Amino acid sequence: MENPAKPRLLIVDDDRKLAGLIRDYLAPMGYGIELRHNGPDGLAEALAGSYEAVILDVMMPGMDGFAVLRELRKQSDVPVLMLTALGEEADRIVGLEVGADDYLPKTFSSRELLARLRAVTRRNRSRGNDESPPELVAGPLRLCEETHTAVLDDTPLDLTTLEFAILASLLKSRGRVKTRERLIEEVSARRFDVFDRSIDVHVSSLRRKLGDDAKNPRFIHTIRGIGYSLREPENGNARSPQRSGD
Repeated sequence: MENPAKPRLLIVDDDRKLAGLIRDYLAPMGYGIELRHNGPDGLAEALAGSYEAVILDVMMPGMDGFAVLRELRKQSDVPVLMLTALGEEADRIVGLEVGADDYLPKTFSSRELLARLRAVTRRNRSRGNDESPPELVAGPLRLCEETHTAVLDDTPLDLTTLEFAILASLLKSRGRVKTRERLIEEVSARRFDVFDRSIDVHVSSLRRKLGDDAKNPRFIHTIRGIGYSLREPENGNARSPQRSGD
């Protein structure tokens, strides 16, 4: 039986050898690790257990990682790090849109895996930071880092860990322009090159959940060639937020 004090990880990958290698590398770092080797078993365990994070393979027979993640996100915001066989851009974008917190091509080094894993779990734990204000507010939008909740027009928002971090960062800089590079630096430990559009995928998903129109935004404004700015909505410029899966 695993030590309950250990942070628990779930690895879902039909490649038993790779899953075992990841377990053997991470276990000495203090993690308690469970392995599942197909989508249905992985989904059931992710929903039943209390995990610090899930490492989820994309390519699995029967029920692939995207299908697992879609179902998981209906009930859980556990951080998910997805593994892609070739790191194809299409796979990365789909994973991020479905609700993955980060992705990693299967050519990863063990050190990079550990760094990405620590980054997504650190973002998830940061909601309990006592130095953060109890609530960040912009008009009808309210966000509380201590409880990791976001509410718009009294309707709870279903945000991924990274979407929550982006929204918190923009709210803390309310009214000021946040460059893409600064935003990436604050919410992610991974290094994006200048052509990597994944941060924009997260912002696009966040806008959809806020009911924002990129051409006539209520909250998140694009500053072309620079980044983003979150502003107080104008009176009367109200839209209903979209829930996950709409």
